[in-house]
Amino acid sequence: MGEQIRLIKKYPNRRLYDTRTSAYITLSDVKELVLGHEDFQVVDAKTSEDLTRSILLQIILEEESGGMPMFTSDLLSHMIRFYGHAMQGMMGKYLENNIKAFSDMQHKLQEQVRSIYGDNNSISKDLWAQFMNFQGPALQNMMGAYVEQSKKMFQQMQDQVESQTRNMFTGFQFPPQFSAHYGSAGKGESTPPSNK
Repeated sequence: MGEQIRLIKKYPNRRLYDTRTSAYITLSDVKELVLGHEDFQVVDAKTSEDLTRSILLQIILEEESGGMPMFTSDLLSHMIRFYGHAMQGMMGKYLENNIKAFSDMQHKLQEQVRSIYGDNNSISKDLWAQFMNFQGPALQNMMGAYVEQSKKMFQQMQDQVESQTRNMFTGFQFPPQFSAHYGSAGKGESTPPSNK
């Protein structure tokens, strides 16, 4: 039977208690668990509410407040605009899949380096840095093309939905204020005559 997920309790005084080690831990310790690929769950000590996501977001916020943020203001603004949007779930999955693909590529490169050089960590880091120096621009171009292709796909999907909606309601009489906005924007539909 596999090891149980590591449980961390958050108390009202905002302290985190690791039930495996029976000790209080800090946000830095939780970050180390993440870096070590350790499965854990943070729960409210009183209500047992799952707080894992909020703790992970706190770690990201701390990292972003440091000297080398990963997310630009523009990217964060775009992400905020997706909340409440029909594409919200799709965007989350899209980001998750892209980060996983990048992580898998990094892992494969590290495995290849390990098979050639053994467990010499400094060589592994140096080779990854060299790889990123040489391949970084190519990867950015590839990701840029991928993002552009995805944008076109989303736009086509949106256009198709609008077209299907327009076709579904063809023949219905709409008040003039709607017809002026939607009717003339369609494929040659004329504004219905007003009843005077």
